Amino acid sequence: MNLDGFSMRPLTAELERTLTGGRIDKITQQNRANLTMTIRQPGQTFLLRLSIAPQNPSLHLLKNTPENLPEPPTFCMVLRKNLESGRIAAIRQHELDRIIFIDVDTIGIGGKIQTLTLAAELIGKYSNLILIDDGQIVDALKKVGTNSSRVRTVLPNQSYELPPAQNKFDIFVTDIDEILTRIKADETLRLDKAIMNVCQGFSPNSTRETIYLAGLPVDIKISALDEKDFESLRSALIEIRTAAENPTPYMIEENGKVIAISAVPLNYLRGNVKTFDTLSELLETADEIAGSYVPPDKEIFTKLVNNSLRRATNKIAVLTEELNAAENADDWRIRADNLSTYRYQFKDHADEKISVPNIYSETGEEIIIPLDRKLTIAANVQNCYKKYDKLKRSTKFISEQIELCREEINYLETIAHALTASTTLVDIDEIRTELIGGGYLKEGRKKTAPSKKPEPLKFTAPDGTEILVGKNNAQNDRLTFKIAAPDNLWLHTKNITGSHVIVRSNEVSDETLQFAAQIAAHFSKAQNSSKVPVDYVQCKYIKKPSGAKPGFVVFTNQRTIYVTPDEALDKILLKTV
Repeated sequence: MNLDGFSMRPLTAELERTLTGGRIDKITQQNRANLTMTIRQPGQTFLLRLSIAPQNPSLHLLKNTPENLPEPPTFCMVLRKNLESGRIAAIRQHELDRIIFIDVDTIGIGGKIQTLTLAAELIGKYSNLILIDDGQIVDALKKVGTNSSRVRTVLPNQSYELPPAQNKFDIFVTDIDEILTRIKADETLRLDKAIMNVCQGFSPNSTRETIYLAGLPVDIKISALDEKDFESLRSALIEIRTAAENPTPYMIEENGKVIAISAVPLNYLRGNVKTFDTLSELLETADEIAGSYVPPDKEIFTKLVNNSLRRATNKIAVLTEELNAAENADDWRIRADNLSTYRYQFKDHADEKISVPNIYSETGEEIIIPLDRKLTIAANVQNCYKKYDKLKRSTKFISEQIELCREEINYLETIAHALTASTTLVDIDEIRTELIGGGYLKEGRKKTAPSKKPEPLKFTAPDGTEILVGKNNAQNDRLTFKIAAPDNLWLHTKNITGSHVIVRSNEVSDETLQFAAQIAAHFSKAQNSSKVPVDYVQCKYIKKPSGAKPGFVVFTNQRTIYVTPDEALDKILLKTV
């Protein structure tokens, strides 16, 4: 889900009109894939997002200032050193490739003006940001050595080379008749394949829209087209080229997912259509829907918690087997008693097992007793009694360990849920502190603490009542025991991992209660279920046991309401988050 080279042409023109001549005031980095430049124009400040996220690499303006890493990585520092205080001389696209160059004039040695170029190669999983000085690579966000690519390496102090050319035509430069001649050349190809082979920067979306405008089937072969068909195709190519020169930023969305984005209308697709004033607005909205921003360390902590959950689950399976064996301890006592009774009938070291009438059977059924031939009969008797005693003693211990494992799993699930809901650096920082406190993460070198204190999510009920939602265990505790008043209403999904929800009122209407319960269900593991049980009670009836883990509470006098998460409400809540 990203713009093709064809649609990046109007995007480049849009950014050039807005940013050329602007001074780069600040460069920040949000995570390993996203950087932001603050660019000042007379009376205005712009934020330029540069993203090489493989699922949607992009270059566009932002409305809101993003959160930054506590400590800027090396590449960010290199950009600061070389580009800050410089002025943008030009923003240009390489032909119709998904490569955009930002030329920046800076003051070099001796006060001379020098021009550096930041290449934004927005080509899927191979996307990269490369700083170039006079044709030499200064540094790159992703360094590519010979181990990663045999075709093209990207390393400091080597010459910058463009990705291999594809020998295609630029529809804005090449005569349309020449393009048609090339399309006609191979009659065995399907029309869509032929257009993509000939037209530079055309993705399947641009190709299919062109074929749709021509009124032709997308899978028709070149050999099946006549002169009228080619004339229709010629008109369609001119029409889509004209549309790109006067762009209409266009998005098709379905069920909360972006189906396609383009600088021109995509009439061949069906779905919820949205248009935008600028391509930057289109790309920023697409990023928000796709959730492309991942706070630093979120993936690392998610993997850590999932591994801890897997280990705890496996441990329960092992302990359960041991408990089953321990609960069968009486079998060893019965073997020992029978072997002791019949011991004089057998010789030492002679048999691997014996069969004797069970002294505890009323019908005289036989019992088979395995023997260790290395031991005497008397030693085998003692061995059976020892196993019986050991298993009997271990039953209580194993049961306690299983219960501790279950508590740990429940606790880890709350952290996993919190990680899913976390969208900011301060949220992740609180989870980091909790993981360190729980012994799951070692305390490393301290980073600069985020300046603002994390706040719970806020919603407003239809009657104007404020509703607060904790995003992690630390926020849940703070919300329930420090922010909420004793007579405020507290809600939580019953026996299901979820967030603490507080209704800031001592008198709650049925409508507000239903709304708050819907929120509690949405911010839980049961958000996709129906008839979700939600407990509610006044905060004064909630207690935190001494030594309990973060987020764990006990309560009395609760009532339960059953709700089914509403899709319309879910969309509103997702947008709020």
